[in-house]
Amino acid sequence: MKNEEYLQSLLPPVSKEIKDLEIYAAKHKIPIMEPLGIDFLMQLIRIHKPRKILEIGTAIGYSALRMLEAYQKAEIITIERDSVRYEEAKKNFNTFDKEKQIHLIHGDALDVKDEVVNSGLFDLIFIDAAKGKYEEFFNLYAPLLKDSGIIVSDNVLFKGAVAHPEEAPERLQKLACKVRTFNQLLKDNNYYHTSIVPIGDGVAITVKA
Repeated sequence: MKNEEYLQSLLPPVSKEIKDLEIYAAKHKIPIMEPLGIDFLMQLIRIHKPRKILEIGTAIGYSALRMLEAYQKAEIITIERDSVRYEEAKKNFNTFDKEKQIHLIHGDALDVKDEVVNSGLFDLIFIDAAKGKYEEFFNLYAPLLKDSGIIVSDNVLFKGAVAHPEEAPERLQKLACKVRTFNQLLKDNNYYHTSIVPIGDGVAITVKA
């Protein structure tokens, strides 16, 4: 915890508009990436400079806006199934004047692949939606990754519950087991190399072998 507090003290300040989104998310209990996690993702994007990004799980659009902040030449396709979150994200993209660079798709990511395919291959795929469906998301969209691309999956340590699911609160045990299974499948997949970084809520970075 001391290390985490120290690292958070080193984070660069955010704009008032971004801070307002963070406050709104906290007030309404909307899950967005933790500060250290989003900072790490933005650094990956600065390094990799992905021209085309697919995001699975828009929520209110926070992470899409931060990714675009990290690399302003990017084009982002982002998917959100919840109608309320979809409208909030749409409003936020308009407020930030980023609606031309961020294409928002309303629907379940498992059902809208045909629409996503029209955008071609992606330099980066970011998975941050229903944790119990990570394996399905990965299997469905990994074929759309360029050979030099990266897949980033958030929450793969899931509040510390993944390491020992049996010790987690009962309501989290089943989900923690699914995330643990997903992590193991990534590590056992001979077509990809995956490293899990214990930052934020756990971030998995996957590249083609």
